[in-house]
Amino acid sequence: MTQSTQTPSGLPNSKAAPVDRAKQLAQALLSERGEASGAKVSRELDQVLRALDADDRHSFQRYLAAEFQPDKTALHTAAERYLAGSTAEAAEALAQAADPPRQELLRRMNMAPGGTAALIAMRSELTTHLHDEPELKLLDADLRHLFASWFNRGFLELRRIDWQSPAAVLEKLIAYEAVHEIKGWDDLRRRLGPDRRCFAFFHPALPGEPLIFVEVALVRGLTAAMPPLLSRETDEEAARTQATRADTAIFYSISNCQDGLRGISFGNFLIKQVVEELQAEFPQLERFSTLSPVPGFRRWFMQRLAEGSDPDTALLPVLERDDWWHDLAQNEKLRPVLMRLCALYLTQQRAPGSRIDPVARFHLGNGARLERINWLGNAAPRAIQESFGIMVNYLYDHDSIEDNHEAFVRDGTIVHSPDVDALLEA
Repeated sequence: MTQSTQTPSGLPNSKAAPVDRAKQLAQALLSERGEASGAKVSRELDQVLRALDADDRHSFQRYLAAEFQPDKTALHTAAERYLAGSTAEAAEALAQAADPPRQELLRRMNMAPGGTAALIAMRSELTTHLHDEPELKLLDADLRHLFASWFNRGFLELRRIDWQSPAAVLEKLIAYEAVHEIKGWDDLRRRLGPDRRCFAFFHPALPGEPLIFVEVALVRGLTAAMPPLLSRETDEEAARTQATRADTAIFYSISNCQDGLRGISFGNFLIKQVVEELQAEFPQLERFSTLSPVPGFRRWFMQRLAEGSDPDTALLPVLERDDWWHDLAQNEKLRPVLMRLCALYLTQQRAPGSRIDPVARFHLGNGARLERINWLGNAAPRAIQESFGIMVNYLYDHDSIEDNHEAFVRDGTIVHSPDVDALLEA
């Protein structure tokens, strides 16, 4: 049992072990009523937490999850009052009783300079422990609840990032790119060229830290493969000409930058606002589409083979060969089968509890249409491993976005093009 290290006055004992002092400061912070004194305790707690090692930080996180629960007696009483008469006053009293003191503590911890970034880092650290310590999910849920409010669209600032942006921001693009690796400064400069655009959301509490960014290529027609988008055009004048002649904007990479903000939706707002920005700058643009990976396809396909529910098990030895995609004869043999199966994977109605491809869920949930499936759109090792190199165009059509979104949310309807229907019927 840990001995008490409180002073007679109730203030935290400066001689206590660092993790115990952090716990006492948390208790003291929650008991403070004055804003000035609360800010002082918050700063002191932040300093103590920054000095803790990983094990002590984990101990403090377990403490936050276990303590600061709603008062059961008060909650029970408030619930009985509400059930007896569902008045506005009873509903408000019930909401207050159910609100865990932990959320108020986290709000007060946020008063310290850099408090928001510290709480995001805390949630990021929780990720590795949630599976083995489900009790930490209480703390994770409270952080997510607060972040959903603190990072709502009204607080976000959309900025275009170009080669003139601060070097610190450009370095973060290289570090955070999660879809198509940026291979150094030359590669980054190409991606920020005259026929490219990059936009990111920022938040006042995290100056200079992008929350999410999207990379866009201005091209003619739907792009079916990554190499043309990632090739290096050194002639800037030619790139400017391509931008003025482009009729299509291809969103080819969307990267979330803050792991501690997982589950907080930014992408739907980002895409819609970027579309507006691009329309204003390039009125000639007719189409807004993605070129997206299909990260769950291979896993789904292998599960079908394991279950014996697919007649194409003979394909497996070929697909397990290295560099099979360089063999033209094998390509022609595999292409119709894998394209049909990928179309099925992306369009089939899911059984309750089963999960749709995460990239598909994001774009279909935002109102996009499954437009085209592209054979060997990306032959990079990761793409081959995840989807046999197949990539997908999701089309954002202004006139049908809302209807598509409603159909997907209402009953899981996946709106898709005749080209996809043709693959399903092949």
